[in-house]
Amino acid sequence: MNDMTSKIFSGPVTFLKSAPKLEFLPDPTVPEIAFAGRSNVGKSSLINALVNRNNLARASNTPGRTQELNFFDVGDPALFRIVDMPGYGYAKAPVKTVQQWRYLINDYLRGRAVLKRVFVLIDSRHGIKEVDHEIMKMLDNAAISYRIVLTKTDKIKATEREAVEADTMTKLRKHVAAYPELSVTSAEKKGGIEDLRGAVLEAVAS
Repeated sequence: MNDMTSKIFSGPVTFLKSAPKLEFLPDPTVPEIAFAGRSNVGKSSLINALVNRNNLARASNTPGRTQELNFFDVGDPALFRIVDMPGYGYAKAPVKTVQQWRYLINDYLRGRAVLKRVFVLIDSRHGIKEVDHEIMKMLDNAAISYRIVLTKTDKIKATEREAVEADTMTKLRKHVAAYPELSVTSAEKKGGIEDLRGAVLEAVAS
């Protein structure tokens, strides 16, 4: 990780606001990088690791806790924003709640001009599930570039991880908006967080 990247992610990072509906979105003044994933995939923990914080994004043992779009400013003044999207695919969430999450996510993806890229987190123990394909199809339809991030790779053997990565790449080829050159990042691998930081800044500059 170069000095500039280190300075950016070790510098000011502040919570801006939560948006339960589109009318509460912040003004689109800087690029936005969003993180999406199934409930309990480790999204909050990854965001905290990305920005060298312990509790910027709330991590919870209760899946489905994040029900709004949460915005964080990176830099002062802000260079870009990180958007923590509602977790999806939690079967025990009320049907009405799941529908609201889906509408919010879909409307945000389709109408946010400053959204540069979405990082879709996949639990490496389970691989891409049908609910992941659904969010990826939404991204395809919205023409939003996205990249897969494999999480919890420390919980499986290296041979299993290689198989999951290969399977993920095969499935990604069916999605037109996926980012094939940088499509799989295992966050817990050596250098994984540094690689992810670089990918974020590349997306911001795109």
